[in-house]
Amino acid sequence: MAAAASLHTASLSSSSTLLQHNRRSTLPVRSVFPIPAFNSRRSCTQIRASFTDFSASPNTGGRTELDALSRFSEVVPDTVVFDDFERFPPTAATVSSSLLLGICSLPDTAFKGAVDTALADKHCYGLESPEARMTCFVNKALVNVGGELSKLVPGRVSTEVDARLAYDTHAIVGKVENLLNLYNSIDVPAERLLFKIPATWQGIEAARLLESEGIQTHMTFVYSFSQAAAAAQAGASVIQIFVGRLRDWARNHSGDPEIEAALKRGEDPGLALVTKAYNYIHKYGHKSKLMVASVRNKQDVFNLLGVDYIITPLKILQALKESTTPDDDKYTFVERLSSKSAAAYNFTEEELVKWDQLKFASAMGPAALELLAAGMDGYSDQAKRVEELFGKIWPPPNV
Repeated sequence: MAAAASLHTASLSSSSTLLQHNRRSTLPVRSVFPIPAFNSRRSCTQIRASFTDFSASPNTGGRTELDALSRFSEVVPDTVVFDDFERFPPTAATVSSSLLLGICSLPDTAFKGAVDTALADKHCYGLESPEARMTCFVNKALVNVGGELSKLVPGRVSTEVDARLAYDTHAIVGKVENLLNLYNSIDVPAERLLFKIPATWQGIEAARLLESEGIQTHMTFVYSFSQAAAAAQAGASVIQIFVGRLRDWARNHSGDPEIEAALKRGEDPGLALVTKAYNYIHKYGHKSKLMVASVRNKQDVFNLLGVDYIITPLKILQALKESTTPDDDKYTFVERLSSKSAAAYNFTEEELVKWDQLKFASAMGPAALELLAAGMDGYSDQAKRVEELFGKIWPPPNV
């Protein structure tokens, strides 16, 4: 995903309501990323989106913690269901296999027609190979839904790239170019789009090629410094780190050198990775923006202040919004990540290498390997479920 001046929204995986024909839907939505030009899975469907109305509640009598924190980072809702589309309008969104499954489970959503149109596509219908036909249907469905979302949000629409291609650079590039051509055919320009790619070495190389052509990428499932640094060197627009998942892994496992080093310093491994990645990106002038997800409590948010985007669960957002910051500065907010922190951060020679596949593979510890594989397995399973579902309902009725 290019550098963005502000995030008026995940995400990346942030919530809003998908509109039904004559009433609101309660599909959960998730949050993503803005575009510079604009000012702005767990269940069946997830769109990443974010919102602009974080004003203090009428009865707080002061500025909220959320207001104060938003001076340092873009704090974005995650996995929330809002029933008031007008009050919490999404400004960006993600289209994924899980979203397609959700749309098909609620036939009266406004997006069902976009899926039906994809399944009736004459070009796809004419393909001889069943595998090619199904790939065509899925691509069309993703893009048709993404096109509809682009009419609802002023920011970027992020499209998930099939995780089963994660170890094939050319297949990833081909998939993204195919999706981009389909978007172009419905007049959604490249600057409105992001493509979400797992941070394997092959995925990072695909991001390098795509970014060189002006196609914006979002690297996901980043759990190690080698992934973050290699993605930054590749010019990825957005790099996403999941702090809570790393913490969970560290509580139940051992033997990862990167995590062990953080624990030895008395640091949380997820927060330590975010700190190192942010300072690396900013100290050495990379264009990437850093997005943090899987935060578990308010203290996580406080410890991340200054990072570009923080995807935050609704429970934490509510707590931040309901807590005021009185005039006597009861709470002190410290920007922990900044150009100053980046300038002062010291990296080892081993961390400042030009990353290649061998160095990348050697630096990937067991935590990153296991968590990356688990994330991709989940995405792959959802993609298979979409294909199985489309195989049962194709051709759609009345077509």
